[in-house]
Amino acid sequence: MDDKSLQTGLLSPKLKIDQKDVPKRKRFRRCKSDPLFEYIPGEISGINEAQSDPRTESFLDKMHPHFRRVLIYLFLYLATGTICFYFVGNQIKGEKIDGVLDSVYFCIVTMTTVGYGDLVPDSATTKLLACAFVFSGMALIGLMLSKGADYLVEKQELLLIEALHLRQKLSPTEILKEMEDNKARYKCYITLALLVVLILGGTVFLATVEKLDIIDAFYCVCSTITTLGYGDKSFSTKAGRVFAIFWILTGTITLAQLLCYIAEVNTEIRQKKLVKWVLNRRMTNVDLKAADIDDDGSVGAAEFVIYKLKEMGKINQEDISTLLEEFENLDVDQSGTLSTCDLTLSQLV
Repeated sequence: MDDKSLQTGLLSPKLKIDQKDVPKRKRFRRCKSDPLFEYIPGEISGINEAQSDPRTESFLDKMHPHFRRVLIYLFLYLATGTICFYFVGNQIKGEKIDGVLDSVYFCIVTMTTVGYGDLVPDSATTKLLACAFVFSGMALIGLMLSKGADYLVEKQELLLIEALHLRQKLSPTEILKEMEDNKARYKCYITLALLVVLILGGTVFLATVEKLDIIDAFYCVCSTITTLGYGDKSFSTKAGRVFAIFWILTGTITLAQLLCYIAEVNTEIRQKKLVKWVLNRRMTNVDLKAADIDDDGSVGAAEFVIYKLKEMGKINQEDISTLLEEFENLDVDQSGTLSTCDLTLSQLV
């Protein structure tokens, strides 16, 4: 591969653009196979958004695609679980209030692995059903609901940044940079605030509706959110179990997300320290030899960048080999550079 051409592309990509060829207004030129095609404005994709009839869109159509999937999977899980546990309700022992409500409540405490013990499987059939639903419920939380919570938190980052810099007028570029630099940290702040609200709300509800002592209410909230679920304190009223259906699911997922974000912050801090160490470390002859990819005795800008990125842990040799292999497959004429002709010929091969 010609290092000089790669170096030129890295250092001065704008030199290849003739100013007279620059269009006076932005034009989108993407094919339907492009991942960003769905985000192209209506006039480009052939659909005039202004002429679309908003009345034809349902509530689900207006939602983010991920949330549609979450709601569908959650509905199917709860519907299936409610039906199954309702028909074997006589094989579940414990404090029962209402057949359908108890079935949904039992699904939630099983799904979140809280397991108070106020409702317990009492036959081989119900025990096997509980085993099946606890595994499928944990998978649903891990793969679907947690991502939905992650998306919600990310949507609140802009509001948090504006609140923290209320007296400063940040440009859109500065806001994006701030979000990128402290993304994990802001996620922690938002999730922690939500968790505090859920803990306070659950404690107040248990104290007022379930008539628990304030200490017992807080104790029940903590044992529930952490999925400890001793079972000595739980939701025993009809209103309490209706509240628990929503609150337990939200609380356990929020705590799990907070722990994930804390781990992400720690990883980010270690990564930043590594980057700082790499940038401040002096180059040696050993480094120079290791960075010389084409063994020509000198290190170009592209080779230097690749070597530093490898030291920072941003890329590895396998990534580089994969990209070079793709480049060689696209470079049909073996000139060391890519052109429109190369791309056309590579699609015909």
